[in-house]
Amino acid sequence: MTIDPRHYDVIISPIITEKTTELSAFNQVVFKVAPDATKPQIKEAVEELFSVKVKSVNTVVVKGKTKIFRGRKGRRADVKKAIVTLEEGHTIDVSTGL
Repeated sequence: MTIDPRHYDVIISPIITEKTTELSAFNQVVFKVAPDATKPQIKEAVEELFSVKVKSVNTVVVKGKTKIFRGRKGRRADVKKAIVTLEEGHTIDVSTGL
């Protein structure tokens, strides 16, 4: 079984914070995804890359903040996050990597 290289363009990285670690109790994992990725693309990529069954995918676009760095105004980039709910009995250990 070969993995489609396009899946690596959809899933950028896992997001590991206190809040996202608490979601693992509800069988959920959070990923940073490509801004143009759709829910079916995210579902397919997670199922192929991690060999799990996905129950649902929720997405949210976090708008970038305006920040001041060394006296100059700048703006952080927008980030799209995907909250992936897995079927019962399936888990992903995001700390190990691919």
